[in-house]
Amino acid sequence: MIRVLIRASSPVARAGLESLIRAYTSLHIVNGALHELSHEPGAGGDAIADMEPDVVLAELESRNDENAAEALEDAANGVPVILLVHGSTREWADALRQGVRAVLPSNVTAPQVAVAIEAAVAGLVVLHPGEVESLIASRGMNESPEILPESLTPREIDVLRLLAEGRGNKEIGSRLGISEHTVKFHVASIMGKLGASSRTEAVTLGIRHGIVLI
Repeated sequence: MIRVLIRASSPVARAGLESLIRAYTSLHIVNGALHELSHEPGAGGDAIADMEPDVVLAELESRNDENAAEALEDAANGVPVILLVHGSTREWADALRQGVRAVLPSNVTAPQVAVAIEAAVAGLVVLHPGEVESLIASRGMNESPEILPESLTPREIDVLRLLAEGRGNKEIGSRLGISEHTVKFHVASIMGKLGASSRTEAVTLGIRHGIVLI
């Protein structure tokens, strides 16, 4: 069961997203009052844990939407976030560098949203097909990978490629036979060398530099 926290710009938009989520038995809507519950006397840890979202689905009217700041804060705290935006999704490209897992047009279909939720929880970044085509066109099919100012070590490359597969620190450590603390050290080093502000951006830059193959 995937716990989904919905942020919407209007009651109508929220109702539509809630209806979509309820159509899928693998998805469950959680209450957004986690912080309030945590301060209530007698609130049990299990109750709080049940309200913690696995993914945030945010429908945004514009950059000035009050939910935009909250969604970006969720992403910064490590929660997978999917943005459904009105207008061009290209205007939100920087959100991917802030840890957002998907930026999709608000008129995507219900199956597309459901798949995006599952992909985001699995650690993948989701782009609309039209945006992928424009990205390829803007970069050019014959463009050579950019040269890193400081090369990654073989171990850092291993870690980066596992990050690209959506692996967590604990799983990466198990796969490579190193401690979780060492994995965190490698991730920090990778992000520093690539100039990335998030794990998602590190993977994106790894692809751009030809380190991660897709």
